[in-house]
Amino acid sequence: MFSKLNSIFYSFTNLERRIFQGTLLIFLVTFFLNGANAFYKTTVLEPIEGGRYIEGVVGQPIALNPILAANNDIDRDLIEILFGDITELAETITVDDEKLVWTVKLKEDLLWSDGQPITADDIIFTLESIQNPETHSGVFATWQGIVVQKLSQKEVRFTLKTPYVFFLDNLSTLKIAPEHIFGAIPPANLRLSDYNFEPVGNGPYRVTGYEKNKDGFIHTYHLAANELYIGEKPLIQDFTFKFYPSFETAITAFNKKEIDGLGGLSISNTQSLNIGHQIKEVRIPRYYAIFLNQSTSLPLKDDVVRKALKAATDTKTMVREALDNRAYVSYGPILPGIEGYDATLETIPTTSFNAAAQLLEDDGWIMGEDGIREKTISGNIVRLSFEIIVPDIDYLVSTAQLLEADWKKIGVELILVIMSPSEVSNTAIRNRNYQMLIFGNILKNNPDIFSFWHSSERFRPGLNLSLYNNEDVDGILESIRRDFNTESRLQNIQKLQSYITEDNPAIFLFSPFYLYAAPKNLGGFTTDLITTPSNRFDGITKWYLKTARVFK
Repeated sequence: MFSKLNSIFYSFTNLERRIFQGTLLIFLVTFFLNGANAFYKTTVLEPIEGGRYIEGVVGQPIALNPILAANNDIDRDLIEILFGDITELAETITVDDEKLVWTVKLKEDLLWSDGQPITADDIIFTLESIQNPETHSGVFATWQGIVVQKLSQKEVRFTLKTPYVFFLDNLSTLKIAPEHIFGAIPPANLRLSDYNFEPVGNGPYRVTGYEKNKDGFIHTYHLAANELYIGEKPLIQDFTFKFYPSFETAITAFNKKEIDGLGGLSISNTQSLNIGHQIKEVRIPRYYAIFLNQSTSLPLKDDVVRKALKAATDTKTMVREALDNRAYVSYGPILPGIEGYDATLETIPTTSFNAAAQLLEDDGWIMGEDGIREKTISGNIVRLSFEIIVPDIDYLVSTAQLLEADWKKIGVELILVIMSPSEVSNTAIRNRNYQMLIFGNILKNNPDIFSFWHSSERFRPGLNLSLYNNEDVDGILESIRRDFNTESRLQNIQKLQSYITEDNPAIFLFSPFYLYAAPKNLGGFTTDLITTPSNRFDGITKWYLKTARVFK
C-alpha cells in the first residue's frame, strides 16, 4: 500500500508535490489543533500529589507541645499541622438545654502518629495539665473553671460554670497532647522533656527529624505526610521548616530559592523580595487604634475633644501611605467577617478638618499664638497637647507622623514617644502610664470583645487599654456571651458597636493584612479570615505544587 502511494506521489510534477505537501501539513496542523482543543474542553486541571515545600520562619521552636505553646508563634506554626483540635477529632459535639454541659464523642479509629489510640484520657490529661498552675500554660486563663469528665473511652463531658455561646470556638483551638507520652512527667518538668522536640502528634504531618547547630540553634525541621491521619491526606508529602534569626536572613534565603514560603512580612520586607513570587494578603481579626486614657488627661475627658480628634484622623491616607494599601480601614471594635459586624459604620463620614476645628472652636478651645489651642478650666490654662506612645514598628511610626501633621492643622500638638514593643507592653501598658497609645487588639473569629472593653478589664492583666467604663456596655458584653438566641445576640452586637463608636474611648485606625510570600505555582492557599498567623495552615492538606489534566 505504502509503495503504491509512494509511486503516485513521485508521478506528480514539482508544483503538484508542493501543493500536496502544503495541503497535508495544513491537514495535520488542523487535526492536531482540533484534537488539542477537544482535549482541553473535555478535561480540567486538578491538583495532584507531589513536590516538596520549604517554609521559612523567623525565630526558634521552644516546645512543640499543645499544652505549652500558646506564647510562641513558631511553636504554634508547627503544632497547627502536627496536632488536631477537638472539633477535628470529634464525631459529634452536643450541648444540653441549659447550655452548661458540652459532650464530645471522638471518631472511631483515631491514632497518634506512633500508632497508639487517641482516647478520652488524652483530652482529660491535656485540659487538666493546662489548668495546673505549675505547667505555666499560655492558655491557662481560657480554661479555668471548666470541669472535664470521662464518660467512656471515646466520650468526654465539659461542664461550664455559666453558659458561653462561643465555647465551640474554644474547643476549635484546643489541640490535645498524648497522655502516654507526657502523663508520667511532673507538670513543672513538662518543658524539659525531649518529646517537646520530637512530638507524637495526630495532624496531617509528622516529624521525621530535625537539625541544629553546635550552638543549639535549630535550623531545620523535616516533616512527612502522616499516614495515620484520619482526615484528608496532604498533597504535598514532604514539608520542611527552616528557621532564621531575622527577616533579613530569611529574605536572603528566599531570594536564593532556599525556601519557598515566608509569612509575617512587613511592607518593607515585601519590597526586598527579588525573585518571582506571589504575595498572599490574608485578613486577620486584628486592628490598631489610638487608645485614649481619660484618667491621665483633662482634655480627653471632654467628649467634644475626642470627637474632634477622630474627625481629624485621616485613616484612608494612613492605609495608603503608611501601609501601601495592604490594610483596610477599621471603623469600630468588630471587624468585617465577624458575626454582627455593622457595615453601616463605613458609610458615616469621618474625616473633616474643618468640622474638627469648628467643634473645638465652639467648645471654647481658642487658637494660641503658637498655633496650639488652649482653654481656661477651673482657673488654669489647659493646652491641647498630648503625648502618644508608639511602638517602634515602621508603619506605626509613619502613622503617628501623619497623625501629628493632621492634628496640627486643627491646633492640636502631638508629641511622639517611640518605644520598643516590649517596653510598651512591660512599662506603659502594665502601669497604664500614657495619655494616648497606638496599639493593636487581636480578636477571635467571634464578637466576644469582653476583655477589651468591659470595665472589669481596665487594669492589669486586663486589656481595656482606654480604661473604658460604661455600665450599659458592660451589660451588653455579658449578655452577648450567654445569649444563644441568634436574633437577640445580633441586636446586642449592633448596640455594642454603636455605644463604643459614639463614646469614642479610642480612635480606630486600620487592620493590616497578614502578608505571605509564596512561589507562583503554590495553589490551594486560602486568603479567608484567619484567627492567628498559624491558621494559614488550616487548609494545608489542599496546598499543591503540581497539577494534571483529567477528564471532566
